[in-house]
Amino acid sequence: MSEIEKASLNPLERHLLNDFQRNLPLEPRPFQRIAEQLGASEVGVLESLSRLSRDGRISRVGPVFRPHSVGTSTLAAMAVPGERLDAVAHFINQYPEVNHNYEREHRINLWFVVTAPDEPHLQEILNDMEMRTGLPVISLPMLEAYHIDLGFRLQWETGNSETETTLPTVSQAPFHPGPGPGKPAGAIESESDRRLVAAIQQGLPLVARPFVEIAEQVGLDEQQVIRRLREWLTNGVISRLGVIVRHRRLGYRANAMVVWDVPDDRVSQLGCCMGQYDFVTLCYQRPRRLPEWRYNLFCMIHGRDRNTVIEKVEWLVQQCHLQEIPHRLLFSRRSFKQRGAHYQRSDAADHGTAASRQRELASC
Repeated sequence: MSEIEKASLNPLERHLLNDFQRNLPLEPRPFQRIAEQLGASEVGVLESLSRLSRDGRISRVGPVFRPHSVGTSTLAAMAVPGERLDAVAHFINQYPEVNHNYEREHRINLWFVVTAPDEPHLQEILNDMEMRTGLPVISLPMLEAYHIDLGFRLQWETGNSETETTLPTVSQAPFHPGPGPGKPAGAIESESDRRLVAAIQQGLPLVARPFVEIAEQVGLDEQQVIRRLREWLTNGVISRLGVIVRHRRLGYRANAMVVWDVPDDRVSQLGCCMGQYDFVTLCYQRPRRLPEWRYNLFCMIHGRDRNTVIEKVEWLVQQCHLQEIPHRLLFSRRSFKQRGAHYQRSDAADHGTAASRQRELASC
């Protein structure tokens, strides 16, 4: 465990990390409202969140956009020879469209998320990756969601030991499947919406009145910003708004992408069963890509250690009657990149990243 993980968390920090991963108050002084609920001061809340951000325990306080509500995205994967893995992973990281990039335990060992403004741009990026690396890219876009990023319930140290709940419970905020990959009602379409996305995609400013600063950036007033965020939450454009934690920095060092080969007529039934449990952080259907890839149902499970994750998967098999369903656990070995998706970018940033990719190509 790193020094960051060993460092103790005070009660205020624990409440901020666990209780405010969603439902950030949408009012002029949200952190004051949080302080009132916790019996703390607004200054104390802001200082704690700033410290957690500097320490790397949280990535931001802000939105998680529902897939396909802002542009389009896909989960992509490559089978990279071991001697090339570091170079190829570093090369893939140079694309601003890539926001997560992991090595996982499988022959297909490099897994990353690509987000783009539209489908042609997304395909252009994937084709560029194939051309420059000489390796095929498997694209696995989401077909239907059963549970997506509604927060992560944390357990804390008791005495001298770290514990996790032995009997998982049904999530208190169940995710209701949407209409597949199509855009939800009220999706981002206008120029003012795109400016607002650009202003909040990497998090809210940690100041007393964050929506004033955002409003000044996008040419709106404070109430217009608050009202639009409420609409996006109501319409499902934003799946949650709150503290976005970094699991590894909080001691959850094991995570597995569990993939299942489910009969097509049972995918929704079993996906809904898996998605209701609070230890499943993501659950969605993706296409098979035969013969390379046979699995069509994915879920993410985190734990403090590998055995905890395995126990949770075994429990899930029993509860959802998955004994006859073939599956694999793809544990994460390394995280090469992890940040919020960039939906809006500047031309300067694009040019700089393109130049960087050119420099990295020789070593890839």
